[in-house]
Amino acid sequence: MAQEVLKTHDLEFCGRPSFLAQKKISYNRVAIAFSPCNDSWKAIKKICVTHFLSSSNVSRFSSIRQFEVNQMIKEISIQASNNNKSVTNLDDAILSLTNTIISRIAFGRSYKYDKRLLGLLNESQGLLGAFFVSDYVPFMGWIDKLRGMHSLLERNFKKLDAFLQEIVNQHLDHPERQKSEEEEEDNVIDVLLKLKINKEQSFPFDLTYEHIKAVLVDILIGGTYSSAATSTWAMAKLLKSPKTMMKVQAEVRNFFGRKGFVDEEEIKNNNDLPYLKAVIKETLRLQPPLPLLLTRETNEACKLGEYEIEANTLVYVNAWAIQRDPEIWKNPEEFYPERFFESSIDFKGQDFELTPFGSGRRVCPGLNMGVATVEIIVANLLFWFDWEVPIGMEDLDNNEIKPGIVHSKKNPLILRAKNYYHI
Repeated sequence: MAQEVLKTHDLEFCGRPSFLAQKKISYNRVAIAFSPCNDSWKAIKKICVTHFLSSSNVSRFSSIRQFEVNQMIKEISIQASNNNKSVTNLDDAILSLTNTIISRIAFGRSYKYDKRLLGLLNESQGLLGAFFVSDYVPFMGWIDKLRGMHSLLERNFKKLDAFLQEIVNQHLDHPERQKSEEEEEDNVIDVLLKLKINKEQSFPFDLTYEHIKAVLVDILIGGTYSSAATSTWAMAKLLKSPKTMMKVQAEVRNFFGRKGFVDEEEIKNNNDLPYLKAVIKETLRLQPPLPLLLTRETNEACKLGEYEIEANTLVYVNAWAIQRDPEIWKNPEEFYPERFFESSIDFKGQDFELTPFGSGRRVCPGLNMGVATVEIIVANLLFWFDWEVPIGMEDLDNNEIKPGIVHSKKNPLILRAKNYYHI
């Protein structure tokens, strides 16, 4: 059935519903994730893929990922050197890392020490996953107002918009300024502003500041939380499976030990790390960042099997259930990366047994960037440190999640790191 929706009838099922929080935070659905499938969506998606999200662009940003991951490793190493008295909140460390990586790609600079950005994004992604009665029973929208959801959404959006506008203004006020050492050439906001100022004629619309800010929201939320959640889940799963942890650590250390550091390009281009790749796949199978994917809506009436589906029907693809289906997967609840050694199933949208990033027209355009980020984070954590769970923290809370559009672990992953190599 999922294949019918995502492939056979993809054109009819590729719409997006106009949910209240998604509409507000995405500037009336003008970017990629929550936009209806129209010419504007196609043009914005083409801009993002061409300039930021293609394989070549993902490689172009590898130095950012490499540098920021190394900074995190140094911070954890200092904690690990403190005579086994310090612990590491891996959730916070990884979330701060992915946000720093994405903010450098988006804005050309880090906001690691400016807590406003991450605070606003935390609230925004929580609201995107929140339940609004009016989305399903419009005439009962007064309940949302009574619960304070409308005012919360409005406050969050105003603060987020003001923050993004401040950044836009900084780039507009000094378009030819000399960039500092930490700023990146060809960051997202500068490219979008150049396209707006030059009035690119191939667009079916005039690119506005709302389009630019909406694209930034998509990239910031999608890039920060999906990669962070997957990396954290991977470490939690490995700690619950010590034998698997030993195997994947041995593979990573044997491969990169001669270099003394983890090289992202070698992870991407080499087939000598099958266990690491299998661990990532198995994590995405058991813990897809968006278990129901993003809600779809039918663009027109169509027939699905024996059923007549009306236009504007909401459609949920339950990736969580498909990826744990005992008719597809042997021992589906078990964390067993070896299952992929004899299987060609991949997560890039062609195999409908494993669709954590969706498929068809609505496949996640940030797939390559997200996977590259997760791989270098997990590989470095495994290469540099041995990990143990402090006494009293043995319950790793593997299946409970906290509210939000991306399903992250409910309780933070508090671990003690031991230096295996010294930086």
